[in-house]
Amino acid sequence: MGIIQNFLMAFIFSFLGSIPPGTLNLTVLQLGLEKKMNIAWRFALAAALIEYPYAWLAVTFENYITASPVILNNFKLISAIVMITLGGLNIWSAQKPTVFTEKFQESGFRRGIILSILNPLAMPFWIAVTAYLSVQGWIVLPDNSHLHSYLFGISLGGFALLILVAYLAKRMVLLLRAGSKVKLIPGFVLLALGLYALIEYLL
Repeated sequence: MGIIQNFLMAFIFSFLGSIPPGTLNLTVLQLGLEKKMNIAWRFALAAALIEYPYAWLAVTFENYITASPVILNNFKLISAIVMITLGGLNIWSAQKPTVFTEKFQESGFRRGIILSILNPLAMPFWIAVTAYLSVQGWIVLPDNSHLHSYLFGISLGGFALLILVAYLAKRMVLLLRAGSKVKLIPGFVLLALGLYALIEYLL
């Protein structure tokens, strides 16, 4: 029962935790708006694969990471820089596509790997969630089978949310018959979130 409960708790919190706007779900939103569902599936799979080791690091090195405020502060700075950069690139590539940006935009799996690696906020999120679930007694991680059922739930929950976002975005485009300018929306949102995170870090 502990293994199943670990999986379900991880799936639910991963799904819900992936809802707030961020690099990954805004990227897959853009793919859905552009009706590139095959690329969105490969992107979501890559993101889920990278989230697995990130969550493992968060659980394994929880005490070390939480004891170092320097590391946590740098997570915020890195996240701000990545979102600002990707937001700018999304806006630029939507207006003036080049061979490089077109190749990157069309590469679902490789793009998912790169953007997921550049998403270090996954670790502090799972440190906090794992600590909370453990204190509440909703998860138990006494051995590898319990741990990996938890990690598998995390990966699958994130994957499910990304695919849902892509399909909802595709559906929205079909209903609204939106034009090409809709491609700019994720870029502007990423840019705004990155600037907000940078200001928060500097203050």
